[in-house]
Amino acid sequence: MSENGALPHRGKVLTVDTMNANVKKVDYAVRGPIVQRAVQIEKELKEGVKKPFKEVIKANIGDAHAMGQRPITFFRQVMALCTYPQLLDDNKFPEDAKNRARRILQACGGNSIGAYTTSQGIDCVRHDVANYIQRRDGGIPSDPDNIYLTTGASDGIVTILKLLTAGEGRTRTGVMISIPQYPLYSASIAELGAVQVNYYLNEEKCWSLDISELQRSLQAAREHCNPRVLCIINPGNPTGQVQSRQCIEDVIRFAAKENLFLMADEVYQDNVYAEGCEFHSFKKVLFEMGPEYSRTVELASFHSTSKCYMGECGFRGGYMEVINMDPEVKAQLTKLVSVRLCPPAPGQALMDLVVNSPQPGEPSYQSFMKERTAVLSALAEKAKLTEEILNTVPGISCNPVQGAMYSFPRITMPERAINEAKAKGQAPDMFYCMKLLEDTGICLVPGSGFGQRDGTYHFRMTILPPTDKLKIMLNKLKEFHQTFTQQYA
Repeated sequence: MSENGALPHRGKVLTVDTMNANVKKVDYAVRGPIVQRAVQIEKELKEGVKKPFKEVIKANIGDAHAMGQRPITFFRQVMALCTYPQLLDDNKFPEDAKNRARRILQACGGNSIGAYTTSQGIDCVRHDVANYIQRRDGGIPSDPDNIYLTTGASDGIVTILKLLTAGEGRTRTGVMISIPQYPLYSASIAELGAVQVNYYLNEEKCWSLDISELQRSLQAAREHCNPRVLCIINPGNPTGQVQSRQCIEDVIRFAAKENLFLMADEVYQDNVYAEGCEFHSFKKVLFEMGPEYSRTVELASFHSTSKCYMGECGFRGGYMEVINMDPEVKAQLTKLVSVRLCPPAPGQALMDLVVNSPQPGEPSYQSFMKERTAVLSALAEKAKLTEEILNTVPGISCNPVQGAMYSFPRITMPERAINEAKAKGQAPDMFYCMKLLEDTGICLVPGSGFGQRDGTYHFRMTILPPTDKLKIMLNKLKEFHQTFTQQYA
């Protein structure tokens, strides 16, 4: 206290200069400046501000229910029963839904989904996940003790990256990620102080992965860091490609030869549309390659309730399976997840329904399969529609959307537009997407937010809007691109 009794002036303890420097490096384009502006425009529309459109179409994120997809009835019935158990006496609910709810509740403390669960996740759910993986992979065993339930797949991915990040200077952990990539990876790498190691997917070959490119990337990275991790997203986000079995085998051999930890992001495993494409799990291929690989290659694979036909993003359910992890490290992993107590119990319950869905002979089976098939069929139709319409536009080229929920078209931009963008301090495709939003109400994410080869420009667009709205959106996009090109010619 000063002589006159007044408290001395003090500045903020936490400022931009004194905060964690790694946090300032985090960038997450999927909810970046374009989306923030889209939210402002929505408010302006509600306030009566005149625009050349009546609504904002948010095609920037894979949020199925926000785009109008209806929840799967069986899942919501069981979730309702778990949340309000008095409904178990209501005859409006089918018996298989009640049985699932009773089983989940009996595994919860106090028979309530409001109780904490064990840190690794509800035991019976982890057993169901293991059984699901075993069925999916043609009988290859899965140990429930290797299953960790997570707060969406994102939580598991960040947790594994935390375990892997170590060293300083040239010994810092390098994390190999595909370009284009999902910004969760670049953001997490920045936050943890690891080193981002880019490898480029081959756009000319439908975003395929070339081992020669992995080798180039690895050798270059070893000059300045210690590459220890190889991340694969299959089916791909934002590019929508589905990797062939041969490609997965090649990646596993590469990881084994170069002593890399493999992370397989497989959250779109049910989203495969293109003829001749098929989902192959990394674990299945690993074990079918024999003990030389199945006993040595360290693998963490991830799945989620947020994508596929479920689209239940808000429940934040997910799991990861770890293979060949050192037992002492696994003990540290269990300790690490215990710090946050447990993943959300409703998300765990929903994950259980995904891996333990209605079976033939159960009352809900036919209606469940009808809804599931309808969602995946509609997505396949919209994947084809998106590719076809975008490829009719001079200056836009779109690879086949083989899987996942997105297209990642390449756009040709006039030199004048590129120069104007640079004068404003914006990436050219950010300039393009911002102008698209202001002129049409369509919210997309620029390719620069995902990474792309220098001199190329893209945007990511989800295929989730209802078919009629998707057609309108694609035609608006077509008209905009033609006008934009003429304006800056």
